[in-house]
Amino acid sequence: MGVDYTALKKGGFMRQKQKNNFSLRLRVVGGQLTAKQLAKIAEVSEQYGEGYVHLTSRQSVEIPFIKLDEVDAVKKALAEGEVEPGVCGPRVRTITACQGAAVCPSGCIDTYTLAKELDDRYFARELPHKFKFGITGCQNNCLKAEENDVGIKGGIKVEWNEEKCIQCGVCVKACRGKAIKLEDNKITINQEACNFCGRCTKACPTDAYDETHGYIVSFGGLFGNTINTGKTIIPFIEDYNKLMKVCDAAIHFFEENANAGERFKFTIDRVGREQFEKVIEEAYKND
Repeated sequence: MGVDYTALKKGGFMRQKQKNNFSLRLRVVGGQLTAKQLAKIAEVSEQYGEGYVHLTSRQSVEIPFIKLDEVDAVKKALAEGEVEPGVCGPRVRTITACQGAAVCPSGCIDTYTLAKELDDRYFARELPHKFKFGITGCQNNCLKAEENDVGIKGGIKVEWNEEKCIQCGVCVKACRGKAIKLEDNKITINQEACNFCGRCTKACPTDAYDETHGYIVSFGGLFGNTINTGKTIIPFIEDYNKLMKVCDAAIHFFEENANAGERFKFTIDRVGREQFEKVIEEAYKND
């Protein structure tokens, strides 16, 4: 019986140039691995590989030089350390994320929790081509959200609370977009210039801004043979359930309209951006 290389690739075992050797991609969510998982990965790489791992550009871990006749033994050994193989091919890939608000002072959303939820919802879903999510916690954009098929960026929508304000002007200096002005002891915010970075409210010494934490979502990013910056349709999504509806709508649009081997950006271009925008807007508005 021949080797089913397609099934192996689907399960994270990618063929190397060396015959009967595979680089095994592991399932990593939001860039996080426990010490227990790391210890088991090190053990497996020593026993079944060549004693090293490769860290991919999308926060995954690969163990090179896994032998064909040891694939099952490797999967069993990894399972003992709560490590799972990843996926390759035409399906939803590793969900990447920065450390977000749980760790980073600049973070506006809990990126890892969101990454885990998206992973539970979509990971390995079969699609016409690969599909990538990237989550970044703020406008510093460490995860380069717009490079992904769906990129999610944390943001904070602010509203000035006059009663708490002491007119110190710290928020004006903190705003890199020059969206805030202090005139006649009053703050004004140019909503068109505001990019929801949250620097004003994080800098404010008296908590004089009411905050709404939310998401800035872009669609159709690519960073390979073709480079394309994902585009935002709804400026700010303030509700988690609405975010999930928008993500569901994006994947469903791709699933229903894409040709085999066609990336999301090209599906949007071929079917029509106006039609895609209508789908996303309807998902956002639908309660």
